[in-house]
Amino acid sequence: MKKLIFTTTFILFLMGVMFGQTLQKGNLVGTHVLTVDLKPDVTMEQFQEFYISRVIPELEKNLQDWKFYLAKEMKAENINIFGLIIVIKTEEHRNKYYNEDGSYSELGKSSSEKLTPIFEELEKLGTYTETFTDWLIL
Repeated sequence: MKKLIFTTTFILFLMGVMFGQTLQKGNLVGTHVLTVDLKPDVTMEQFQEFYISRVIPELEKNLQDWKFYLAKEMKAENINIFGLIIVIKTEEHRNKYYNEDGSYSELGKSSSEKLTPIFEELEKLGTYTETFTDWLIL
């Protein structure tokens, strides 16, 4: 857990330095760890490239004020793991898509339906399990 927190902090710091972006009070930051099970003859590079070039643009198009960043695990023993960092403008922006109980709101259902085709394409390359923690910037 400490490693995940350190890695996330470091990546967010680098993003701020490189792109002039800073986290602000009230932002939400989701740190997700995805463990990938690739289909035969698919490389992790192919999976990641599809995620970066196709999945992330669709996510950002359908989820207003959400920004997604893919992060690569740097240890060789974790070759099927990558991180996904999500920065959401505010808790209210997240709550447009989710109800208090974690279920989709009407807007969330609509967005999820629009995203189904891109995730079906991704499943042709592989599937993944996901663990995550969300953080509120104080």
